[in-house]
Amino acid sequence: MVEVGKWVDSTVRRRTAGDDGARARRRRHIAEAALLAVDDIGIEAGTAVIAERAEMPRPHIYRYFASREDLDSEMVRLAARRLNDHIRPHLSHRGTPLMVVQGLVEACATWADAHPHLYRLLAARGHSRTLHQARMGRTRLLDEIAVAARGYTNAAPSSFPEGILVGVMGMVDATIIWWLDQRDESLDVMTERLSDHVTLVLLRALSGRGIDLDPAVELEPFVRE
Repeated sequence: MVEVGKWVDSTVRRRTAGDDGARARRRRHIAEAALLAVDDIGIEAGTAVIAERAEMPRPHIYRYFASREDLDSEMVRLAARRLNDHIRPHLSHRGTPLMVVQGLVEACATWADAHPHLYRLLAARGHSRTLHQARMGRTRLLDEIAVAARGYTNAAPSSFPEGILVGVMGMVDATIIWWLDQRDESLDVMTERLSDHVTLVLLRALSGRGIDLDPAVELEPFVRE
């Protein structure tokens, strides 16, 4: 009887694990369908459109998500990951402070230009309580930017607070969204102007902590061990 009990227990565990894996894949499939719908249409894309993109009846969505908010949160995670993947290579480039910043800003702006609805969604949700509690993509990217900034400057971890970077991210978001709405200048002009502003803020913040960078000197990139 003991051996039979062990066999039953192991069978149940394998079946449960398989069910969990299938459920996770289904959730991911629906969230990616929602991502495509919002990317094409905007946040007003309803569950009927999402269900059509996912090729399933609309009620089935709520077998895998407790609410539209639950679905939106998963969609934000996916969108943040894609934006982060687009930006992350620029965290290890050599260059002057302005060149380093401009690489990051250009990467962010070009992704926003290609995916304006998703960028607006991320900016709106970027500093929400839910996003911070879940430590989603943009917060994790801020961690990486903070570490990279310390690597560029050889600064101690406490000398470059993430609060400054959060403020800079807000400035970047606001400027890019204004540009998306107005299109009153070229992408190149906007990113150049925004990069100048971000660089000035970061240089001033570092100087206030006793780290004076020569704007003309090329910085060595941060190398992960």
